[in-house]
Amino acid sequence: MTEEILKQIAKNTKPKQSFQIILSSKLTNFNTKFNPPIHLNKDSSYEIALVNLETYYSFPNIDKNNNTLYFRKLVKNSGIPERFSVRIPIGSYEIDDLNKVFADKLKREGHGKVVTFTPNLNTLKCIMKIEDGYQINFRKNELGALLGFSRDIYSKGYYKSKLPININNISSIFINIDIASGSYVNGVTRPIIYSFFPEVSPGYKIVENPRNLVYLPIAGNMIDHINTKITDQDFNELNSRGENITLRFHIREV
Repeated sequence: MTEEILKQIAKNTKPKQSFQIILSSKLTNFNTKFNPPIHLNKDSSYEIALVNLETYYSFPNIDKNNNTLYFRKLVKNSGIPERFSVRIPIGSYEIDDLNKVFADKLKREGHGKVVTFTPNLNTLKCIMKIEDGYQINFRKNELGALLGFSRDIYSKGYYKSKLPININNISSIFINIDIASGSYVNGVTRPIIYSFFPEVSPGYKIVENPRNLVYLPIAGNMIDHINTKITDQDFNELNSRGENITLRFHIREV
């Protein structure tokens, strides 16, 4: 009995293995191979935590699915409207940004201030004003849905969106790493080691340092590769638009 107690004391006082892993990529879904593999002590358990994440808030809310606004210009004495569209670069936009970019594009193409979008901060809905002689077609892409409008064609006048504005479609960012276990989302096992929402505006650098490290168990006793994914709350991979993402993890023996 005494011998067993001494062995347990020796085990408990033995220095624990502890090391860091730094992963970096321009992708939000990437694999890292370890050569040689990291061998963990078979007689011990290990756990991992995210220590730091650095990147830029480059994730777009305007992409190829919703970056085009379709117009109809009503030509006098003609029953056939002139159809044209305005496309803006993929990026991260607020309502005011959309107004400025569309106004600039329309001006360059010889049109006036055709449409204006105004957010109602009380109802979180959007007010759209369309000038005389034009129509807006929201049937062709998701821009109208992002602003809360139904798939329809709108003529001159003021319109209030039926739904709240969904200009920011990211409510949480999930850091997924496949060697971690013990995390559940809505009752389903997910390899999520950390979740957060950026405290900076689009275009600025994200430096996320968790105040309280949350360690999750590591599955297996050898690390020969790691798959890392950065997703939104719906597990859709985020588009970093080529910005580098650096993550630092701490692994420790329990």
